[in-house]
Amino acid sequence: MSGHRVQKTYREINEKIKQGKAVVVTAEEMIDIVQRHGDVEAAKRIDVVTTGTFAPMCSSGAFLNFGHASPRIKAMKVWLNDVQAYGGVAAADCYIGATEVAEGDPLNSVYPGEFHYGGGHVIEDLVAGNVIKLRAEGYGTDCYPARKFEKNITIRDLRDAVLFNPRNAYQNYNCAVNMSDKTIYTYMGVLRPRMGNANYSTSGQLSPLFNDPYYKTIGIGTRIFLGGAQGYVAWQGTQHNPHVGRGENGVPRGGAGTIATIGDLKEMTPEWLVGASFLGYGVSLYVGIGIPIPVLNEEMARYAAVKDEDIFTQVYDYGMDYPKGGELKSLGEVSYGELRSGSIRLHGKVIPTAPLSSYYKARQIAHVLKNWIEKGAFLLGEPQKLLSSELSSE
Repeated sequence: MSGHRVQKTYREINEKIKQGKAVVVTAEEMIDIVQRHGDVEAAKRIDVVTTGTFAPMCSSGAFLNFGHASPRIKAMKVWLNDVQAYGGVAAADCYIGATEVAEGDPLNSVYPGEFHYGGGHVIEDLVAGNVIKLRAEGYGTDCYPARKFEKNITIRDLRDAVLFNPRNAYQNYNCAVNMSDKTIYTYMGVLRPRMGNANYSTSGQLSPLFNDPYYKTIGIGTRIFLGGAQGYVAWQGTQHNPHVGRGENGVPRGGAGTIATIGDLKEMTPEWLVGASFLGYGVSLYVGIGIPIPVLNEEMARYAAVKDEDIFTQVYDYGMDYPKGGELKSLGEVSYGELRSGSIRLHGKVIPTAPLSSYYKARQIAHVLKNWIEKGAFLLGEPQKLLSSELSSE
């Protein structure tokens, strides 16, 4: 990082946070500051930029330890409100995945399926403090003789409840249309025939990884807003792919980086972890995530001032091309400025757009995180290993 005219460290910024002197702005506010004053002056004035996203993140779930029953049971199979959790961890541990559907759901045999309840809803019910029916089965051993166990529990009855999401906060994602002649039901929502609508799922200029496109401040140990509490980046997320085409501003032009996240589920709130049902597709979990970007130098100030108009994504056909697998053919490239305007123009047609993510709630997250830092309640976590430290912006 030599050669920068402004140079700060995590320790220096954290000292300013402790003293109540840190200057914190949201990613939206940073755009205007850099436009007015330039990146060098902005880097001198601003210490932290806060980001936010609130969107369905299927690769999410929670490790739960429900403690030992009496008599003890080796819980080989576990259900929470009739949603099966993975029991192959240890005697009293399980992992509940966000996309697991309740047992007995007709699925898509009644098409399109409604998918009223699943793992994402269990997680929401847990953080809301609602009563959950825990059911477990074992095969009996000398040390764990019981074969069945049932109990009504709340999250306070769990010894441990850890949100662990293998893939969150996708750095850019597809815009989906349907070129077939029939309505289709996808994880990108309901897509009408003959490009009747276009759906997307990123909070654009507020989205965390757009504001640090080369992951220069994001890695293992980065402290984040997760589900309404403080959490951490645990690892790079599954499908993390930093080696995609990028614009001159460093922003990927398609799906790129991801993060794995971890935090204490007992500290989280149902406002920021919300179960979702996708007609004809399944269940998921809306997750609220915010990442503070330390303005270590003018380069980070410039990155954190990225605008919707300068962020581009690809439009893909989910009617015929996507289901086949293999390499997708882009139908065109659109900016988030266009997507958020309510319509895009593609192949000579004006197509209405709609987000799966909530920009309103992303903005709320950025402001909550800003408030935490300004009050000294949230310090920056210096990453122990960056997601892709070998990358540079050159």
